[in-house]
Amino acid sequence: MNNGGYKPYEPLDTLKPIAECVWIVDAPEIRYRVGGLTIPCPTRMTVLRLIDGSIWLHSPTKFTVALAKQITELGAVRFIVAPNTLHYTFVHEWATAFPDSVVYALPELALRTKGNFPEHKLLSDAAPEMWSAVLRQIEVSSRTFSEVCFFHIPTKTLILTDLIGNFEADRVRSSTVRFLLRQSRCVHPHGSTSMDVRLGLLMRRKHVGAAVQQMIAWDPERIILAHGLCYASDAKNELKRAFKWAL
Repeated sequence: MNNGGYKPYEPLDTLKPIAECVWIVDAPEIRYRVGGLTIPCPTRMTVLRLIDGSIWLHSPTKFTVALAKQITELGAVRFIVAPNTLHYTFVHEWATAFPDSVVYALPELALRTKGNFPEHKLLSDAAPEMWSAVLRQIEVSSRTFSEVCFFHIPTKTLILTDLIGNFEADRVRSSTVRFLLRQSRCVHPHGSTSMDVRLGLLMRRKHVGAAVQQMIAWDPERIILAHGLCYASDAKNELKRAFKWAL
């Protein structure tokens, strides 16, 4: 019996196909601290198989041997991506398990982790040559938060991390937490940028708006989110709605 604060997206720690060469992994919740409060937060990793058959991991969830076996059956793990300044907790476990992989992260993480982070290359707006044939990317940043957003060209799949939260209220066990999530503006069907992330971005609203317009121009069909219900269709309209505050 699960006694967590958020009803999980079972089965957990297993590959779930989304589109050709695209999978997600739903994992156990983490506890996210906002001020003096702790919010139960479902987690999700995205797995891509690149043109050469190698595997690209986005926002790794907790490492398990069984999950790693499933993934290596798809191909060799070549890239491990920490897509923003909050999603890096389990990168070290996966990098240790796959020492031949290359870690990509934002430059701020070295400071945030006081150097306790695997050797890595830096993410930016420019897609590295190794995956530029199938992925576009763009950075959204403020003084307190940065995230690189990815677009998988062959399947028209947009991959976001914390720029949109879309928690399902009926999965939240605590009425207090449900209230707080609604106040933070990240509850389905009105998922959006949570207030703690949004506050840092408000001073750069034009920058955020321009990045969102680029995402819309990519013509996505679906959006994978790290937290809450993903958008399986109507992606462009969901972007316009969720980022109305910046457009």
